Amino acid sequence: MRGNTLYIVVPCYNEEEVLPETARRLGDKLKTLMNAGKISPRSRVLFVNDGSRDKTWEVITALHRDNPLLCGADLTRNRGHQNALLAGLMTAKDKADMVISMDADLQDDVDAADAMVDKYLAGADIVYGVRSSRKTDTFFKRTTAEAFYRMMDLLGAETVFNHADYRLMSKRALEGLSQFKEVNLFLRGIVPMIGYAADTVEYERGERFAGESKYPLKKMVAFALEGVTSLSVRPLRMITGLGFLVFFVSLIMIAYNVVRWATGNTVAGWASLACSVWFIGGLILLSLGVIGEYLGKLYLESKGRPRYLIREVLDGEPGERD
Repeated sequence: MRGNTLYIVVPCYNEEEVLPETARRLGDKLKTLMNAGKISPRSRVLFVNDGSRDKTWEVITALHRDNPLLCGADLTRNRGHQNALLAGLMTAKDKADMVISMDADLQDDVDAADAMVDKYLAGADIVYGVRSSRKTDTFFKRTTAEAFYRMMDLLGAETVFNHADYRLMSKRALEGLSQFKEVNLFLRGIVPMIGYAADTVEYERGERFAGESKYPLKKMVAFALEGVTSLSVRPLRMITGLGFLVFFVSLIMIAYNVVRWATGNTVAGWASLACSVWFIGGLILLSLGVIGEYLGKLYLESKGRPRYLIREVLDGEPGERD
């Protein structure tokens, strides 16, 4: 029989408004699963403070003091959602048999955790939380989100459609994840590479309970670019293909101009020349930008810097420090 100690990992950045309600709901969910005999009494909720500028860590500390089921890890500085999530997963890896990751804003359906645990107990190592629909999103949000997943597939980054970071991973899957050492993290693309038995659970995503979204459009675009350049070299191959295409077109244009010259039909055309110059110039700058993005990632990877540093971990009984 598989072990049944569950940790729920929740990255937090400036979430003091929503944390008390998040803690209440997740604490109740742990107790419900414990009472049903599905998870061990050693199960916990682990909040990861990602260098918040508000009182998020003070709230986490108070929650732990009042309820030992609620634990915390405090990063030394803000490292971004993916690194904070990884810090929580790696902290929970040696304590849990299965780990569920979710955001603090309560948009992910807490009750979907029941089905995730059931699928884990049935043999799945990874269970993805997948949105059943996007009816609650605005037209702009729905359109851009779907375009994001299609773009990722087109550019060679394997992801699970309509899945964010709400998932369950077994200890074995987490051990596999720990072997991925890249600094530029895109967990939505890395987790499918692990390759163990996977399943999905559909759920309805709700509205944010409180506070503001930490992913405006600008960050979502940057996140998409991070994912593509971290997981695929297809953009570089597309540049190569585009270079061959432009070269082929240039050969045709050279032949055309030679024929025009030989027949005495040459006409000075600054418009076509200007368009060609702008097109080629823009193409060169775009290509240099994509290549520069990959070179920047190589530069960061070569340094081998730690992806996160943990200042303090609250676990076990209140007053104890790991």
